[in-house]
Amino acid sequence: MYTPNHFNETNIETMLQLIQAYPLGGLINVEQDGINANHIPFELLAPTEDAPFGTLRAHVARANPVWKSSHSQLDALVIFQGPQAYITPSWYEEKKQTGKVVPTYNYAVVHARGRMRVMDNPQWLLQHLQNLTDHQESRQAAAWKLSDAPADYIQKLLNAIVGIEIPVTALHGKWKVSQNRTEQDHSNIAAGLRLRQDHSDSAMASLVEQQE
Repeated sequence: MYTPNHFNETNIETMLQLIQAYPLGGLINVEQDGINANHIPFELLAPTEDAPFGTLRAHVARANPVWKSSHSQLDALVIFQGPQAYITPSWYEEKKQTGKVVPTYNYAVVHARGRMRVMDNPQWLLQHLQNLTDHQESRQAAAWKLSDAPADYIQKLLNAIVGIEIPVTALHGKWKVSQNRTEQDHSNIAAGLRLRQDHSDSAMASLVEQQE
């Protein structure tokens, strides 16, 4: 990923927080027929000695051939996308002075790399599903639990999925959040984004404000 120095995010905790907040990852791997991509919600485990940037866990349908490529000697790549927003040049002070401004697009992304391995174990899968569900349901007023569904129904579903695990060995973050603009532009951009009253725009406004 092309990343100018002023957009390069190197703080590991910041990148892990984005993965936690936006867990739908684009899993990209190389198979015999070429490049394959799948979009999967991931569970993130804390870093360990073997996985210095954490471990990603997910599950796919058994009919999905992606898990069969786990024997590959190539790393898989998982892309996590955070807040994103269109930035109009109308918010730049330079527009009033010379007009020499153009639109751009702000975003925050994390690329995680690691060797994928299959976890075809009912107990592993059950624990993973509980963790994934509990994390997402924590924001609900009345949290749903895996045990709310009939045990035989869950067992049937377990037979139809396969787990995958990726110990992350490399992280690359790119935060394109108007770092190359002036302090006044930061204020203008954040204010303009908040006026749109959109969740992603508001989240981007917060990231831009952190540059002041």
